[in-house]
Amino acid sequence: MGNHLTEMAPNASVFLPHFQALHVVVIGLDSAGKTSLLYRLKFKEFVQSVPTKGFNTEKIRMPLGGSRAITFQVWDVGGQEKLRPLWRSYTRRTDGMVFVVDATEAERLEEAKIELHRISRASDNQGVPVLVLANKQDRPGALSPAEVEKRLAVKELATATLTYVQGCSAVDGLGLQPGLERLYEMILKRKKVSWAGTGRKRW
Repeated sequence: MGNHLTEMAPNASVFLPHFQALHVVVIGLDSAGKTSLLYRLKFKEFVQSVPTKGFNTEKIRMPLGGSRAITFQVWDVGGQEKLRPLWRSYTRRTDGMVFVVDATEAERLEEAKIELHRISRASDNQGVPVLVLANKQDRPGALSPAEVEKRLAVKELATATLTYVQGCSAVDGLGLQPGLERLYEMILKRKKVSWAGTGRKRW
């Protein structure tokens, strides 16, 4: 895992034929649990992962109730400091961003805050919805989603940026389904506003 070529950065248009799949990028500091969350979603079980050196990508199909489902093409990008400049190659033209933090590492939240604000304010990412996952809620001492939201100053992101903070756990899958459902709703809302602005109806 995590040893794919970093040059293979995605182009969102490849994954959005007629709105069939949504392109989502998972980023965050190293050791936040990004890859474990990805494989919890994919395989419905906890997978102990090694640090991601490039990226991982999986297609995730999530039920929305009844016979409806949505497909996410998820790109999980390494979070080591030397890899963070590459994030913009993956977030360019993405439909949504998932920013993962380790809720048990309060001392790294200031560092996470800086990276979150930097990537969300990049010119290519203006207005892209952001789901913050406060991971490792299964562990003692994990900060609540409300506290994580406060420390990351999520509400200080651009007013045009839809955001939501969800507590979760890669170990038992807690919070992942409602988090992705909320991300889907934010993406949908942004697309509807965009389509209305162009006067085109896409469905």
